[in-house]
Amino acid sequence: MLNATLSQQFPNIDLKRGLTTAEAAQRLAEHGPNRLETQKTESWLTVLLRQFRSLIVWVLAVAAGLSFALGDVAEGWAILAVLVINTLTGFILEWHAGRSMQALRQLDIAPVRVIRDGQVQEIRSDLITMGDLLLVEAGDVIVADAELLDVHQLELDESTLTGESSPVAKTTTSAPADAPLSDQTNRLFKGTAVTAGTGRAVVTAIGGQTELGKIAQLVGKARQTATPLEAKLDALSKVLIGVTLGLTALFVLVGLLRQEALLPLLETSVALAIAAIPEGLSVVATMALAYGMLRLARKKVLVKRLSAVETLGGTNVIFTDKTGTLTENRIDVFSLQLLGDQTDLYAEIDKNTEKTPRQSTDNSIYQTDAFEQLILLGVLCNNAEVTIQDEESRELGDPVEVALLKFAHQTGYQTDLIRNQNPRLAEQAFSSDTRMMATLHRSENGYLVVVKGALEEVLDRCVALTIEQRKRQHQRAETMAQAGLRTLAFAYYETTDQPDLDTFAQQELLFVGLIGFLDPPRLSVTDALIACRKAGIRVIMATGDHPATALTIARQVALIEPDDSLVMTGKDLGAFDQFTPDEQTRLLTCRVFARVSPAQKLALIDFYQRQGNVVGMTGDGVNDAPALKKADIGIAMGLRGTPVAAEAADLVLKDDSFASIVRAIGQGRVIFENIRKFVIFLLSCNLSEIFVMALAELAGLSSPLLPLQILFVNIVTDVFPALALGIGRENRVLMQRPPRSPNHPLLSRSDWGRVVRYALLMTLAVLGTYVYSRWQWGYTEAQSRTLTFYMVSWVQLLHVFNMYSGKQASFFVNEITRNRYVWLALLLCIGILLFTYYVPLIHDVLAIQPLDPKALLLIVGAGFLPLLMVRLIRIWSS
Repeated sequence: MLNATLSQQFPNIDLKRGLTTAEAAQRLAEHGPNRLETQKTESWLTVLLRQFRSLIVWVLAVAAGLSFALGDVAEGWAILAVLVINTLTGFILEWHAGRSMQALRQLDIAPVRVIRDGQVQEIRSDLITMGDLLLVEAGDVIVADAELLDVHQLELDESTLTGESSPVAKTTTSAPADAPLSDQTNRLFKGTAVTAGTGRAVVTAIGGQTELGKIAQLVGKARQTATPLEAKLDALSKVLIGVTLGLTALFVLVGLLRQEALLPLLETSVALAIAAIPEGLSVVATMALAYGMLRLARKKVLVKRLSAVETLGGTNVIFTDKTGTLTENRIDVFSLQLLGDQTDLYAEIDKNTEKTPRQSTDNSIYQTDAFEQLILLGVLCNNAEVTIQDEESRELGDPVEVALLKFAHQTGYQTDLIRNQNPRLAEQAFSSDTRMMATLHRSENGYLVVVKGALEEVLDRCVALTIEQRKRQHQRAETMAQAGLRTLAFAYYETTDQPDLDTFAQQELLFVGLIGFLDPPRLSVTDALIACRKAGIRVIMATGDHPATALTIARQVALIEPDDSLVMTGKDLGAFDQFTPDEQTRLLTCRVFARVSPAQKLALIDFYQRQGNVVGMTGDGVNDAPALKKADIGIAMGLRGTPVAAEAADLVLKDDSFASIVRAIGQGRVIFENIRKFVIFLLSCNLSEIFVMALAELAGLSSPLLPLQILFVNIVTDVFPALALGIGRENRVLMQRPPRSPNHPLLSRSDWGRVVRYALLMTLAVLGTYVYSRWQWGYTEAQSRTLTFYMVSWVQLLHVFNMYSGKQASFFVNEITRNRYVWLALLLCIGILLFTYYVPLIHDVLAIQPLDPKALLLIVGAGFLPLLMVRLIRIWSS
């Protein structure tokens, strides 16, 4: 019989025959297919056009156009070549990352059973429509939201939607429409899984109207801000463009005041623009991030966006789901309480990996008859099936009952043998009235009745228990419940006469013990959380599960201290902007949030972001997807995670290991440090070129370098050493420091001081050789330009050795000299410079003139002066 709401929604529904084919087709045309609108795959053109968002790209494009206009065709094509290299590099890497992500996407189509035209039919899930009669059984994945009409011991795993780790027993009793999803036991939700029993339901929502679809809409609405690196590189680009425009305007103005010809002024302006902009910055940053991405791929971390690698390095807050992220997302036997005995089995099983507890030689609880009896009862009063073959298990049934069978296997018992020796004759299914399940078996001594259920109900039927024993069992159960454990009590009785089938569970029982179940924590999580703490990263749990369960797991994995009991629930989270200062302090202090909805997770992340934090979010369920999208860095689990979560995330962990996050954070910090180094390197090199050109112009000298020579230096002899810095060695010390502030600029004041200092030292060496060659040796303008071209290249190549960290670091043994890529870049660039000098074909392009041996000696010798001066300054300042 339909309730009032369903009767109004489906007034003409036939509960026996279901929809007719014609009705189904009509409703399918009206409501559309049962399919979620997934994130659209970006076209290659969209990815390509995104590479042109950089302002530097447009400035270089203007410089190329100006070169063509002035008749400098070679310069124009050279600048365009730089643009093409930058663009294609970013496009290829980003397109490859997108294609890798597509491998994780799964089609939302599966076979499902419905009743249509009075017959059970199997159809595709995308053809399900409103009013269909849906048949479900153990092992099915629910494909649409529905309201239950009939149930038989039906239980569902709703952890991917609600975060609730325990199976939910379903009923036909209506719940208020505004009740939490976990309390709406009369409804089925798309994306959840049937763990036990059967049911029949009428479909009430499909596609985007389902609860899963609403979460998908939250994902679409969650706006993602630019990453810290993107913002900082954009800010740096604006500074460089401002400098470029200012310099070019200044020189044109000064030249016009001197009544110089406009054409040479424009040529000088192009040269200054090329000198001011580090053309290799974009490609080196992209390659550094790509190399970090490849390193992470070897460590089972799939990166969807290049800049996400660096964002991890600046993350100082990580919100993590509990179920499936900190825990295994399965139910295990955690605590065993026998009459008069108590032990924590989870810890003992974990420590005893080479032999089962029954093989232990100590006088433990495993050697007692009561333990063997409890195992026997847990196997018999059980409808699950577990088949273990070649260390792999096939599981079917209620997760709690599966846990009982697996625990029996772990402790050395053969469940099939136990069941064969005690065949089942009858069963009384678990009901909300009795809160017990009972089974009747034929045994060696006659008949055996096994009962499991709520402690209160089981104890009420037990005899031979003193008041003190009953009180002790209630205290133990209360302790387990406060720790977030789900408990089951076990009892039995034996008789030689077959009991009445209707009353066989109402006899006087003998109490055996109590078992507590818990979703166990992942083994590697504790070490990972400790590493996060050392690195100054705050990890916060946000789960839809019960507060007691959340606190228990948080303590077990060392997320909080053992005496920390602060937990906030969804009811505690109102409007964040209306919190008092004390309430905000409590919110920022809390490390465990329970019973929070997807919308509340979004609000939490937004609140922390407004406090100036770089927020990461880990999760695997559908309920995590909006928060994954909103966070600065979203991290999804690849093995157990849902496609919706993976779609919303920036990173996907292929091994589902929280420890991989720590490795990824370390790699992110290395990448940022390397980027900072090569930015200092490139800017100091480019600034020295500006100083050389500017001082020569102010002194009335001819231009020491041609635009094409400057461009060659910037894209050849600068890029390769910068790239070597960008893919430098890992530095473990970085994970012993707190994360940098997101408001901290890419370069600090001291970094800018280093840039200017390095640039001035290189400028003095370059201009000094230029002036010396003109005045002392009488070199022609072309010869002096050639000498300056090679001098600039050589000085900047040696400058890479100034990029080591620390004032006290050894000049000869440091992270730069240990970087093999630096030496390879040095050898490659020297080879390229020799090629330009000895191949006549290049001479016309770069205006190369032959030089005397003394000029080559001057270049080599004077090139070391800035390097030595930097070392002396470091020694003096320390």
